[in-house]
Amino acid sequence: MAKARGLDLVEVASTARPPVCQICDFGKYKYEQAKKDKEQKKNKIVTKIKEIQLRPFTDPHDYQYKLQHAIDFLCEDMKVKVLLRFRGRENAHKEYGFETVKKFVSDLSPYGKADTEPRKAGRGITVMLAPLAPSKRKENPNPKKHHLHEVAQEPQDNGNTTPENINNAFDDLELPGEKQA
Repeated sequence: MAKARGLDLVEVASTARPPVCQICDFGKYKYEQAKKDKEQKKNKIVTKIKEIQLRPFTDPHDYQYKLQHAIDFLCEDMKVKVLLRFRGRENAHKEYGFETVKKFVSDLSPYGKADTEPRKAGRGITVMLAPLAPSKRKENPNPKKHHLHEVAQEPQDNGNTTPENINNAFDDLELPGEKQA
């Protein structure tokens, strides 16, 4: 029947019982399938995961620095994986690690929420944080400055710029090896 019309018999769903076939031009079918795949790939949302590593007794300054990076990542709609590592005897006192991670997660609560409770994994504690919706999320306290987008300012004119001394700006310079007479 397909050959009589000059078309091809194309298997559309091979996993269905019985398999589903369609009578159509195979080249056109492949082209339309490629267009659909390209459109789906374009609309696909890719989530990036950033990792923040902590220690059970992280210095307060380092803690704030890492907290600010996590806030920046969450405000840019990235997921944050918090990983607290134990070394040596620190592993005997897991409660300090859990306190640190819970404090970190609670400090990030205006910007993101934990997908799961913090849990022990190997020699560390991990928790994954997902960003809140932009309408529910608190605004980033210190947004990054975009140096590339700033407009370069013109040099300030101090009032003694005239057409004569603009061209003679380098006349008073003394070059090394050159002696003034």
